[in-house]
Amino acid sequence: MATAAAGTHGFLSPTGVEIAFLLVGVVTFGAALVTVSTKQLVHAALWLVATLGGLAVEYLLLTAEFIAWVQVLIYVGSVVVLLLFGLMLTKAPIGRSPDADSGNRWAALTVAIAAAAALVWVVVDAFRTTWIDLSGPASGSTEVTGASLFQHWVLPFEALSVLLLAALVGAIVLSRKAKADAAATAASTPTVPGSRSEKEGVR
Repeated sequence: MATAAAGTHGFLSPTGVEIAFLLVGVVTFGAALVTVSTKQLVHAALWLVATLGGLAVEYLLLTAEFIAWVQVLIYVGSVVVLLLFGLMLTKAPIGRSPDADSGNRWAALTVAIAAAAALVWVVVDAFRTTWIDLSGPASGSTEVTGASLFQHWVLPFEALSVLLLAALVGAIVLSRKAKADAAATAASTPTVPGSRSEKEGVR
């Protein structure tokens, strides 16, 4: 199948699916750049939804329907919601936050470029001139994907679930600690005679 596809297609004669794949990839890449560059945490989470949604569309174009719906249900529908709950529970600032910029942009950019270059090199070296016939039957079936996931990737899958659970528990603990500190501060503050709180206590 790959050999037949390679004989009929080439870089100079892309199909409509390949053009759509490139366009969606450009949009997804732009959303990812906005996600890591914006200073508003909530906006970053929303742009992350667009990025993960673009990846789901890419999976659909690669005839991996099961992976695409898993991407939508787990990452868009669960992980991003968990991040938003974490932001709300920790009372993170909604607007622009100077704390979101650590000053290590150049180091982060260097690591990102190196990781992207390594990933591209690995993918190109693994596939090279191999072509996938996108007009053929779907290759990302539930049976094949499930067998690979629970045979070879079950440990990272479970580790990710534990990590997400720890993040949610940590957000709840931080929110309860903030409420306890606020209550202790209010209790230790002396009441000024004639103040509003004292009048409300008399009432």
